[in-house]
Amino acid sequence: MSDQDLVVHAAPAPAARLILLFHGVGSRPEDLVPLGRMLAAADPAAWVVSVRSPDACDLGAGWQWFSVRGVTEDDRPARIAAAMPAFIRSVRDWQARTGVDATATTLIGFSQGAIMALESTQAPGTLAARVISLAGRFAAPPRVAPAATRIHLLHGEQDPVIDPRYSLTAAETLTALGAAVTVELFPGLGHGVDARMAAAVAKSMHSR
Repeated sequence: MSDQDLVVHAAPAPAARLILLFHGVGSRPEDLVPLGRMLAAADPAAWVVSVRSPDACDLGAGWQWFSVRGVTEDDRPARIAAAMPAFIRSVRDWQARTGVDATATTLIGFSQGAIMALESTQAPGTLAARVISLAGRFAAPPRVAPAATRIHLLHGEQDPVIDPRYSLTAAETLTALGAAVTVELFPGLGHGVDARMAAAVAKSMHSR
């Protein structure tokens, strides 16, 4: 747990839920605060925290979980695997601090933050009951269906950074594996989050 994480909303004890937000490469926790405030307003019993990636971005400003400098399809999985212990530790630390376990935890990631959240569902154990990916992808096609985690894939149809087809094919693969998954594309949206996607995040928080 980093002292640089931003607590958007601290729920009164005992907290009912934990919502963790993970920003993209080269970004900052502040960038997801508007989304966090919307979620906190809808669920005052939840802790809402925007987590800072641990390393300074090697492409300039902001922070990163792993470097994308020279990244390829072949070496991306190894970079993510190397960063995964710190990611899991950050989630577990916030669960310990708030007294909220995995069954009441939601991970919401944008771009690289979504990649980390999605890949965490392929690790042993259950980290969260719900993962919401915004303009993200798996490092490699999902291999297992997380038994106790629902996955929501939200993506702009015009995303020039991470092709929305990654979300569509991941949904197909996860469905075939027996996972609980939804996917939604947003016409005209590039690599970002607009009001439509934010509303879909809020809706996903309560879907079954």
